[in-house]
This record gives sequence, C-alpha cells and structure tokens, in this order.
Amino acid sequence: MKKVMTTISDQSWTQIGVIKFAALFVSVLLLSACSSGQHGDLETYIGEVKTRPGGKIQDLPAAKHYEPFSYAAFDMRDPFTQFLAEEPSDNVASSDGGLTPNRDRKREPLEAFPLDTLEFVGHLEKKGVRWGLISAPDKSIYKIQVGNFMGKNYGEIVQISETKILLKEIIPDGTGGWIDREASINVSEQ
Repeated sequence: MKKVMTTISDQSWTQIGVIKFAALFVSVLLLSACSSGQHGDLETYIGEVKTRPGGKIQDLPAAKHYEPFSYAAFDMRDPFTQFLAEEPSDNVASSDGGLTPNRDRKREPLEAFPLDTLEFVGHLEKKGVRWGLISAPDKSIYKIQVGNFMGKNYGEIVQISETKILLKEIIPDGTGGWIDREASINVSEQ
C-alpha cells in the first residue's frame, strides 16, 4: 500500500510540474506577440529622429571687459546721508529763539512708536475727565489723557474726542530750528 501511495504522489507532482511549465510557456508566447506589433510606429519614429543630422549650438557671447570705477569725489557731500541740516544738540539754542522740544523730561512709553503705527481704539470718561485707549504694535493697550506724549516727533496730546485724538508735534524745520504741526489719530473702525 505504501508503494501505491508513493507512485500516485510522484505522478501528481509530475503533472503539476507539466501544468506550470505549460502556463509559463503560454504566457511568454502572449507577451512576445503583444510587443511585436503595437509599438512599431514608435520604433520607426525613434529611428527617424536618430538619423537626422545634429544641429549646431551657438557660441556663447564674448564676455565684456569690466572696467572698475574709482570714486574720487571725497570732498563732496556723501550721497547716502541726509541732505537737511542735523538736529541741534541739547546745548544749542534754536534759530527761531523759542520753540524746542523738552528733552529733559522722561520719555513716555508711546513715544517709542511712530504715530502711524498707533491705533485709537476707544475712550473712557469718568467725572468729566476723558481718557483715550491706544493700541500699540507691542499688542498692549495704553490709557492716555490730555498732556501725555506719543509718537516719535514729541507729539503732545491737546484734545481727546469720541472720534479722534489731536496732537501738537514739534519737528525740525531743516535749518536748525523747530516748527510745530498738528496731527491726529482717528478712531479705528474694527
């Protein structure tokens, strides 16, 4: 009985091997048949392109000779400095005889920011005194009142209304003196 079982199993293994070989042979035939006819036009085009004569690449343009420039105008005004006269120092009196910013006072926090970066966001009123609320670029809200200073040009607050803050700034006039001008910040619509 053992011998019969061994023979059957050997025969079945042989049949399985023949079936695998036949399947492999058929798949190779199918693949070779598919590849021969479909891409003939592509192979013809590639052959045609390879037989074309090559083109000539244009030469690079000649490099221009660099001539260094020597700056010899050392006795003239530096073009990168301000044309207007410098602001007078603390010890120099103004040319108009009176208007100068008070540099001896302690600077207030809102004088660290340019006026156009500050926003008037609201106001408070208590016992007849009106306070303005200013949002600064440092993401803080400051409470101000008439007489406080803000902005880079010594801007003193002269009036706070419900819609705007009026300031009097002192700016250099370009000749060594100072002039005052009015500025305002309107309430921001958010």
